[in-house]
Amino acid sequence: MFTNFKDLEAYVLAQNTKKRIALANAHDEPALSAVVNAKRKGVVEGTLIGKEPEIIEMLHEMGENEADYEIIHFDGEELEAAKIAVKLVKEGKADIPMKGILQTSSFAKAILNRETGLIPEGARRLMSHVGMFEYEGRFVMITDAAINITPDLETQIGIIENALPVARALGNECPKVAVLSAVENVSEKMPSTVTAAAIAERGVEGCVVSGPLALDGAISMESVKHKGIADPVAGQADILLVPFIEVGNALYKAVTYIAGKTVASGVCGASSPVIITSRADSPESKYFSILLAVLRCMKQQ
Repeated sequence: MFTNFKDLEAYVLAQNTKKRIALANAHDEPALSAVVNAKRKGVVEGTLIGKEPEIIEMLHEMGENEADYEIIHFDGEELEAAKIAVKLVKEGKADIPMKGILQTSSFAKAILNRETGLIPEGARRLMSHVGMFEYEGRFVMITDAAINITPDLETQIGIIENALPVARALGNECPKVAVLSAVENVSEKMPSTVTAAAIAERGVEGCVVSGPLALDGAISMESVKHKGIADPVAGQADILLVPFIEVGNALYKAVTYIAGKTVASGVCGASSPVIITSRADSPESKYFSILLAVLRCMKQQ
């Protein structure tokens, strides 16, 4: 089981397998630099969709030769750029779609299209975001910090189900899932505790779910002992399910900016891994997000 980014990187590099990324609106320095870095490491090839003159100029500034990349010139609506990237993956001409300089909503719309997108046949149209960071000798995942705003009970269960293949790709066959709230007791005055208890009671196949759990009760054994919590997930959660996007977004950014940790992320629910990085993500985080997507591709085979 992978427990840190160093081992994950070593594994991916050792496989000597390259995956092709289709970068939509690639005339974006942060996203393009992440693809360039991963290409230099020998783990990806790049298909760059967007304004060709700007892409070439950026490549030159990075010391790259445009002949080493496939460039598809496109200067139009961002949704159409996303559709091109998705189409390439759907046709098997690329493995991973990645968002460049365009709105996440446009990128998601292209992926979620029932006829031309990347939603597996018979699957629910649910995409969700997963971020992961190293903590006390393991990876801890946060979901969903970027896509689902106020998920109801069924959607939260779907978000858990979406995260499980990522955990399995990391070698964790039965992850422990903490459904977060502010406290461990159920209170009608705090609806997230009611939903958390309902999810825990119902359970999700392929993992162990507990809730409600406050953040300290989910990841700190010291806190668990102090509070006297008797629970199979408490203090050792692998996946943190947040009740709504504000909690996930704040937690994700606190891990990044306050704790100073590297956070890799990806989008789940499609037939292929999807990379959506933020301008706020560090170059290291963007690189490991690509490695995570490549690992997921490998494990799908």
